[in-house]
Amino acid sequence: MAAALKQFCGSVFWNSSFLDRDDADLPLCFEQTVLVWIPLGFLWLFGPWQLLYLCTSRMKKSSVTRVYLIKQVLTLLLLLVALTEVIFTIAEDLGKLPHPAPVSRNPAVQYTNPALYCISWLLVLLIHDSRRFTSRRDSGTLCIFLILSLLCGVFQLQTLIRQAVQGSVTDVPRFSFFLISYGLQLLLFFTSVISDIAPEMKEAAKKNPEIVASFLSFLTFHWYSRMVLKGFRKPLVTDDLWDLKDEHKTEHIFGKLEKNMKARVRKAQRELEIQHRKTKCHSHVTDHMNGLSKAQSQDALVLEEKEKKNKEKGGTRDSSGDYAKKWLLAAVFRTFAGNLAKAVALKVVQDLLVFVSPQLLKLMISFVSDPNAYLWHGYLYAALLFVIALIQSVCLQQYFQLCFELGMLVRTALMAAIYKKALTISNATRKESTVGEMVNLMSVDAQRFMDFTNFVHLLWSAPLQIVLSVVFLWLELGPSVLAGIGVMILLIPVNAVLVTKARAIQMKNMKYKDERMKIMNEIISGIKILKLFAWEPSFEKRIGRIRAQELKGLLHFAYLQSISIFFFNCAPLLVSVATFAVYVMVDENNVLDAQKAFTSISLFNVLRFPLVMLPMVLSSLVQVNVSTERLERYLGSEDLNTSAIWHDPSPGCAVHFSEASFSWEQNSDATIRDINLQIPHGLLLAIVGPVGSGKSSLVSAILGEMENIKGHINIQGSVAYVPQQAWIQNATLKDNILFGSPFNEVRYQQVMEACALLPDLQLLPGGDLTEIGEKGINLSGGQKQRVSLARAVYSNADIYLLDDPLSAVDSHVGRHIFDKVLGPEGLLQNKTRILVTHSLSFLAHVDDIVVLVAGGVSEQGSYGTLLANGGAFAQLLNTYGNQQENMTEEEVTVSMGEELELSEDPEPGAEEIPTDVVTMTQKNEASVQQKSFTRSLSANSNMSLMKAHQRKLTEKKPMTEIKGQRLIDKETMETGKVKFSMYLQYFRAVGWCLSIWVFIAYVGQSAAFVGSNLWLSFWTNNASFYNNQTYPAAQRDLHIGVYGALGASQALFLLTAALLAANGAVRASRVLHARLLCNILHVPMIFFDTTPTGRIVNRFAKDIFTVDETLPMSFRSWLNCLLGIFSTLLIICLATPYFAIVILPLGLLYYFIQQFYVATSRQLRRLDSVTRSPIYSHFSETVAGLSVIRAYGHQERFLKHNEKLVDINQKCVYSWIISNRWLAVRLEFVGNLVVFFAALLAVLARNSVASGIVGLSISSALNVTSALNWLVRMTSELETNIVAVERVHEYTKVENEAPWVTAQSPPSNWPSNGEISFIDYQVRYRPELELVLDGIICDIKSTEKIGVVGRTGAGKSSLTNCLFRILEAAGGKILIDGLDIAVLGLHDLRRNITIIPQDPVLFSGTLRMNLDPFDQHSDEEVWHALELAHLKSYVHGLPEELSHPVSEAGENLSVGQRQLVCLARALLRKSKILILDEATAAVDMETDHLIQETIRSEFASCTVLTIAHRLHTIMDSHRVMVLQAGKIVEFDSPEELLKQQGVFAGMAKDAGIVGTQDTAM
Repeated sequence: MAAALKQFCGSVFWNSSFLDRDDADLPLCFEQTVLVWIPLGFLWLFGPWQLLYLCTSRMKKSSVTRVYLIKQVLTLLLLLVALTEVIFTIAEDLGKLPHPAPVSRNPAVQYTNPALYCISWLLVLLIHDSRRFTSRRDSGTLCIFLILSLLCGVFQLQTLIRQAVQGSVTDVPRFSFFLISYGLQLLLFFTSVISDIAPEMKEAAKKNPEIVASFLSFLTFHWYSRMVLKGFRKPLVTDDLWDLKDEHKTEHIFGKLEKNMKARVRKAQRELEIQHRKTKCHSHVTDHMNGLSKAQSQDALVLEEKEKKNKEKGGTRDSSGDYAKKWLLAAVFRTFAGNLAKAVALKVVQDLLVFVSPQLLKLMISFVSDPNAYLWHGYLYAALLFVIALIQSVCLQQYFQLCFELGMLVRTALMAAIYKKALTISNATRKESTVGEMVNLMSVDAQRFMDFTNFVHLLWSAPLQIVLSVVFLWLELGPSVLAGIGVMILLIPVNAVLVTKARAIQMKNMKYKDERMKIMNEIISGIKILKLFAWEPSFEKRIGRIRAQELKGLLHFAYLQSISIFFFNCAPLLVSVATFAVYVMVDENNVLDAQKAFTSISLFNVLRFPLVMLPMVLSSLVQVNVSTERLERYLGSEDLNTSAIWHDPSPGCAVHFSEASFSWEQNSDATIRDINLQIPHGLLLAIVGPVGSGKSSLVSAILGEMENIKGHINIQGSVAYVPQQAWIQNATLKDNILFGSPFNEVRYQQVMEACALLPDLQLLPGGDLTEIGEKGINLSGGQKQRVSLARAVYSNADIYLLDDPLSAVDSHVGRHIFDKVLGPEGLLQNKTRILVTHSLSFLAHVDDIVVLVAGGVSEQGSYGTLLANGGAFAQLLNTYGNQQENMTEEEVTVSMGEELELSEDPEPGAEEIPTDVVTMTQKNEASVQQKSFTRSLSANSNMSLMKAHQRKLTEKKPMTEIKGQRLIDKETMETGKVKFSMYLQYFRAVGWCLSIWVFIAYVGQSAAFVGSNLWLSFWTNNASFYNNQTYPAAQRDLHIGVYGALGASQALFLLTAALLAANGAVRASRVLHARLLCNILHVPMIFFDTTPTGRIVNRFAKDIFTVDETLPMSFRSWLNCLLGIFSTLLIICLATPYFAIVILPLGLLYYFIQQFYVATSRQLRRLDSVTRSPIYSHFSETVAGLSVIRAYGHQERFLKHNEKLVDINQKCVYSWIISNRWLAVRLEFVGNLVVFFAALLAVLARNSVASGIVGLSISSALNVTSALNWLVRMTSELETNIVAVERVHEYTKVENEAPWVTAQSPPSNWPSNGEISFIDYQVRYRPELELVLDGIICDIKSTEKIGVVGRTGAGKSSLTNCLFRILEAAGGKILIDGLDIAVLGLHDLRRNITIIPQDPVLFSGTLRMNLDPFDQHSDEEVWHALELAHLKSYVHGLPEELSHPVSEAGENLSVGQRQLVCLARALLRKSKILILDEATAAVDMETDHLIQETIRSEFASCTVLTIAHRLHTIMDSHRVMVLQAGKIVEFDSPEELLKQQGVFAGMAKDAGIVGTQDTAM
């Protein structure tokens, strides 16, 4: 071979003597063959594939640019140079030119090389042209080819330069050709570094520079630098971020995943069916075997019983997990196979390169310890260390980029899948998971997938690294390596035990966390009730109990974590101690020298990473398995089965029920049964019946929301639906009404007028562009209902399903709506209208009436027919008809204003809604009629506000956005650095003493680490003294002993630090949560009125979670990292003091990179959490309004909106990922320089340093790269996480209301008489607003019954708020039994007065807890109260009686029953003063009647104030107080007031109550 090549070149191919000297060189032949063919081989292997773009690209060929022209010109010049060389050689051989050498012919190499180059440059020209069909016009293959060509050319270049310097250049022409060619290649390389952007791509490049970045820019993430710079100059906002690439958009990714998912689910379901068949056969077989002993068969029976019960409870799918499994991961892998394959390739290269550095280190140590080695060896090793590290960095960062990108894409695809599933989910599945749990699937489980996929490749890469490390260690130390490996294997089961223990604790803790959040959510939603009843301490205790359990679990978990950290940090130590000890003990000829020791140590360091990561990845895999199960159960669950809803156009009626029976769950009793109904087109049909007779269910059945038992429903035409509980989106009023339909001005105005919304527009600050808060928080119940109705009317459907739309509006508004919208003359006169109603007054005007009783049709016919029949309907009318008649007339008095009442204080910017994460267990409101009472300020404040607004409106210029039109301020998002005081705040919560001890322990650990390393280098240096003699045993034992002791002390310090830190962290969690909870319960009502639930809940959910779990980890890692870097730099400086000089510039570089990055990264993290909130809010909103969205058929539109929101969040996440890679590439470069300089300085100082110290210095330097990277990451993470402390702290500083208990407590039997005096009483909602009660003066005697009336905004509700001191006086005072209430503690006051609120609010827990949360009353008393409240028989009928669990917001009781529970509450308290805020919710007449009766009889000896909405209920009061604009205008008995012909008489006249004779009930 060598001889053939010698002839080919015409000179010697290889001669080792060339290298065996100080000025080593390579033979020219080697340089002209091997070093030329390597780059050309690479080009011909990968280049031709680039030409495929010419045939396959879908893009149009882009224009010629300047950069493209320069590249092509340079390539042409290179081609010409090569051609010239060929021609020149031929000319020489033909004798046209003189020969430089006295030989007859030129060697073959001088023909082949230029010829090869000619063809290659032609290929390059073609590749350049083909890249015009792509957006990134720079080719990676060409870039690598040029780098290789330049590197390989360096050797020939230096040979030629040496010859020139020595003056021995023989062949000047070829010397010139080579130099010209090398220079042109350099220029070509520099041109390819520049991004080549075609004019067509300019716009796209502005939106996302990544798609046109050059190859090198892509490798080093240089294209992102502009963003980092922008982020450093000013805090970034979402609009600053670049767009996503098309292949990263939700629609694209989800499309791919969905295709794979469908295929896998089908397969899994087939397998499940086969399995079912098998088990059935198997169970038949076992039934015939009689081998069961009696005891066993008894057990089997018991088990069967249990299973039956479970089945009954769980409905269709029992809880043991009977669903298609093992399909999700397969689908995900299938979808992202391309990404996974690329990452595998990069990771393999990186893993192999990791093992090159220890080998180079070994060579370096032998170089230093051998004084005869040539100097160039040292330089070569140093350069190689640097180059290998660079390649490793690039591969690693590209690999990470792919992994994080994969994580992001998986999360996105899963979020889209979860959302889409929510739109089609069946009722059974929906019952199983609350809104909160569904949001958790999206927030927690999808996130877990993201976290896991970041490290998924370690599942194969870690074992590979472990095997390679062991192989190399065996080569170093022989069988004694087994000692170290034995230690590692021993640690694996220990870890497994720890992981399972930890997982059990985590699972338990999740339950506590969910429970705590559920109660927290209820507390915040029902805070007004807690305040009115002084129940805060009871709930604080409840939360405290759960929190104590949670913290106990947390502490155990932290201890387990500490122990596992201890084991894993000890692992490398124990391993090296064990291995070295065995190595020197086994054979006395084994001497531990520097080469062996430090090569082994750097291999152990390599081994440490996979060993630490593998258990983490495995535990993460366990978590992902749990999440996979949850997601598979949810995503694989049944969809809503609408097969019973037909759309057959032939029958001549709009809706046709035939033998239809439906239930809410499969296998449960029918809720509506055997219904046969034909509803012709254009008919107005009323559905009536008592509470619970299945009226709403009938509507749900038509919508296809129920499980079909038999029969079907045929529907002709489109459907619009108005639910009983209005569902309002967080959007503008206009958007809520248009609901995705195109805007038509004329129709829009008609609808607004008909639905009585025009007067509201004048009150709302921005007209119909006013933003409505979540769940319609800034609209009153009636307004919400009318918006919901307007949405239906505007949609112009064929069939209207109206579920009691008139219950929440006042009767005169109801009359208006009936006439203008629903009635025979209304907008919908030609449509089919199915109206569920409690209101009997409209029944005379409908075409047909269906009476439901217990889910079946009991009567049907027109109004007249049914009255004549004298059935159930006629009885209903006779009992309640006259009351209703009275009422409908009377309520006209309540002016239109009643309805326009804003239940929220719409002062500009006062109200904001969470742009904030998971409004955790948001109320699923679809089942009950509930007004936004929990957050309502009295209408009175609104009147003053409205005046103010009108003034503002007149002052403003018409075009600008009116202040207050946007309800939602963005949540305050901190920008810039987190204040240092927050860290202090956290340390204070941990405890200063504890914090200091933790720090000392960590410093101790670092000191021991440095000590053991220095001792090792001392030990190995000793080895050289005993070079050819036996090593003294005493010396050997001393070395091992000290090394072991230092190792053990390092481990102990670490364990101490971890345990102390765990204690401190849990203590801080306890302190911060307790402060937050205590303060939130003490803040005044106004805070809850102006802060959205989601935002408060988020402090208790996300932020407390961060304080509990994430923050302590961040602190620990950060401190560990920092001390680790300091100790490494210290070691290098001790080895080569000159290194201290290098530290300074490197440190500065590091600092600047870190500063740039942290500013950007911090803001990107904030943007991520801020853009994530709307996704969850929109999701919860969707789940709450599912039936409405389905009814209108708007699923697709909502899907698109969700995709848009996810993409905005993606943009932030992707930007954050890139910013991390940008940083890592630059930091690794700094780290690689550290390694290079450590090596270079060792080479320069080789005569003055011992080999042990050099080994120590370089092996430490090899570690520093990843540590530097980690430190910045940890610093940034710590900053991100400390924000949680800041946010919690913000809510512990909110101003409190008056103290609950003061020194002056009232007498024990106070108030004994119940006399109330108002003395010139004034009150305002906030200092800057007008008075809502102005100079109230009155005396109310003991046991008097007072009615309070007045139009909206007169101050009726403010009066009750004042009695309970929800509002504090602005002047004057209130005396109860002669005691000024302002001097009492709030609880002393509130415990002694009772209110029956307008809206019944219940909390989850037992029924007894809802009546008596402090357990102050005996069971007999509770039963007595229930009996008086007409609930005794109902509660007796429940299986658990008083312990009957009440679900969230009391949803498992009807509204009427809830109202009665509130009555029972009042009866239990037996206080002398009762305030009755008259219920106006959808309570049927019967319940209303019961409540009125009980109050009259049971509270005869009390002072009763009734806030009246219906005049007839207060006509038998002793006196009536008439309020107007915050003043009492009349106050006397009803009889007197009627005679006076004043305001009250006017109201009564409007109400049709003419004289006292009418008032008899």
